[in-house]
Amino acid sequence: MATGNVQLHSEEFSAARELEFQETYRSRVKAFDELDSDLRSARTFQRIYLVSMAGAISLSAFLGYTVAVGLWNSQPLFARWVGLAIVLTLWASMGRAAWMNRRDIVTKTGALRNALQDRQTAAARLPLDSPSALRIYRESALDTIEQYRKGSNKNRRVHNLFQAVIITGSIATSTLAAMNSGDSAWLRYFTAALSAFVGISAGITGYFKFRERGYNLQSTADEIEKHYNASQFMLDEYASSDPSSPLSETDRLRKFACLVERIKEEQRKRELQLEQSSSGTEDRSA
Repeated sequence: MATGNVQLHSEEFSAARELEFQETYRSRVKAFDELDSDLRSARTFQRIYLVSMAGAISLSAFLGYTVAVGLWNSQPLFARWVGLAIVLTLWASMGRAAWMNRRDIVTKTGALRNALQDRQTAAARLPLDSPSALRIYRESALDTIEQYRKGSNKNRRVHNLFQAVIITGSIATSTLAAMNSGDSAWLRYFTAALSAFVGISAGITGYFKFRERGYNLQSTADEIEKHYNASQFMLDEYASSDPSSPLSETDRLRKFACLVERIKEEQRKRELQLEQSSSGTEDRSA
């Protein structure tokens, strides 16, 4: 009887410790996600600062040129001087903001690495054979699905952009070539440049295969989501042959992890095949 009480107390203690580890892991994941979001925002602002600086530099060069021309021709210069001063001030402000934000990015990158280490340490404290670890893996599949879908949407947008350039550029090239009677040199040069741009866009689309990559990523995300829902509601592979004795949660989670890893491996193989086909096309062209 005493032995049974000790065993029960040990099981309760283990369950309490596991619950504590889960709570620690969730807090570490939350802190990591917050830092990751802050770092992404800082990098976005850094890009905005750099783009603003590029625009300010371009405007400074243009206004500086107009001021110089104005001085040379003895024209009124007040508005041009004021515009040049404003743009130079904007340039200096954006440069200072980019410099200060760079330090913020370095600090947040270090904090993110520390948060990642804390998250990994908290995850390592969870027993691998426990249902908690399997549940965490199952929930992390949602992040994998989101990552694949973002990649799919990105590839789809790039493909649609290049297709729009190819279609409109081809029509515009043929129209300009028909309009040009041979007297307009700039129209001839513009038509040749547009034709070259269309050809480059077509070559990039054919080499990188954005549509195929987007389709593979979307298919993989949909397949993982299907298994996620099926494991939750005990459907398809996760349904027991005997309705009176359904599969346990641990068995369903293990089967889910096995199938998801197989799906990821197939996705990696498809990516490798696309890379090999692109390299093969390049070798044949050479």
